[in-house]
Amino acid sequence: MKKFNTPQPLFYRARLLFLVALMALLSACSTIRFTYNHGDTLLYWWLNAYLDLDSDQSDWVKKDIDKLFQWHRATQLHDYAGLLTKMQRQMGDGSVTQEELLSDYRDIKARTELLAFKALPQLADLAMSIKPDQIGQMEQKFAKNNDKFRREFMSGSVEDQKKARFKKAMDQFELWFGSFSRDQEAALRRASDARPLDNDVWLQERQLRQKKIVALLRRVHDQKLNKEQTMSAIHDLLRDMFDRMEAPERKAFFDAYVDNTSKFVLTAIKLTNAEQKQHAQKRMQGWIDDFNTLAKGK
Repeated sequence: MKKFNTPQPLFYRARLLFLVALMALLSACSTIRFTYNHGDTLLYWWLNAYLDLDSDQSDWVKKDIDKLFQWHRATQLHDYAGLLTKMQRQMGDGSVTQEELLSDYRDIKARTELLAFKALPQLADLAMSIKPDQIGQMEQKFAKNNDKFRREFMSGSVEDQKKARFKKAMDQFELWFGSFSRDQEAALRRASDARPLDNDVWLQERQLRQKKIVALLRRVHDQKLNKEQTMSAIHDLLRDMFDRMEAPERKAFFDAYVDNTSKFVLTAIKLTNAEQKQHAQKRMQGWIDDFNTLAKGK
């Protein structure tokens, strides 16, 4: 197989694929099939924005992306439909618990890991093909993304930052449940503000991931690692990224983040009325139908 790597945290490429597949979290129902059916092209454009692939790389990268999507479509989409069916059932009467939400989170995390490690051979091939100037371009892209993060989530007062975070969350809640009343939004804003505001930590974590990716790619190039050595190095990096939530210096932070986020989501579910729950049920059924249709190759 040729080369299919990922600039932004190597494991982010796999995560992006998962998010493209689970576009229900990001897109209107009518766009899921369209987005997924063009996901290989979107993924290539994303990758090219980081590396400016040359003509040789472009040919086999596109083929590898296509093969990965074929595997993903054939083996994963029915499971995504199953996950959404479980979530649909959980939210049907609003009796969902925090532990059920955490179970769903662990399920999604496990599927993200599966996809990341499935792509190891392709990731290794592309890592071996990346040139120093492409690594430099990737570093510039990282820097631009970090500047954007600072502008969107770290500028202004603490109140401004909480407001930006809340707006992003409400975009997702409105996708699921439709519009909210002023009283509901006020309750959600209180629940959102109860979460610790840790944008400095998130920036530090993303910069750490970026440094590790750049270091790995430079090592592959400078030491001329072979395919097996490169796969091993990427495997270790992916494992390190997935296990980061258990790192002693960050475990308390990540545990608190997952706990507070799940409580925030639970608050949103509990305060929705019958009409909003019906909206979510209908929305999820559309996503379920789309994933099942996609799994059939349509």
